[in-house]
Amino acid sequence: MSRLHLHTPESAPEASRPYLQRALAANGFLPNLVASLANAPTALETYLTVAEINGRSGLSLAERETVQITAAGIHGCGFCVAGHTAVALKKAQLDPQLVESIRAQQPLSNPRLEAVAQFTRTVIATRGAVADEALAAFRAAGFSDANALEVVLGVSLATLCNFANNLAQNELNPELAAYRWTPQEQAA
Repeated sequence: MSRLHLHTPESAPEASRPYLQRALAANGFLPNLVASLANAPTALETYLTVAEINGRSGLSLAERETVQITAAGIHGCGFCVAGHTAVALKKAQLDPQLVESIRAQQPLSNPRLEAVAQFTRTVIATRGAVADEALAAFRAAGFSDANALEVVLGVSLATLCNFANNLAQNELNPELAAYRWTPQEQAA
């Protein structure tokens, strides 16, 4: 059970209602993350706006989902790992074994996605103060300076939703149950 109230479009503050309607239409269900963020209309607006902006970045969907799953795993957000696993498998069409490796923070068979995962971990661990060698390795994998900043953008989006979920202790929606992940799985 969530520690924060889970709003519906009918119970939400007026400023949150259009965002809840949009999320409901886009997903076919109301993710508990969105329902809890509705308590703070500006937080909900920020999450959905930054998610839309992140979707326009120069990183591919597979690369963006690698950032999201990697960050969520580091931040211990099972809800976000599950949600982004669903996107990685269904929309990005990533190989299930590759997605399992991302979830487990293990080396990836795809060199480009491995570079994204490594750079994401480094950005988080150093709070953006990555060493010259880490930036050079990311560039050597074919990424640009813009892409490096887009990883930071993805980490910022992940931080908002990961921390909000961790604060709320949101239960996983039934629609995401097949993608369940717990922080203990990372340590295994």
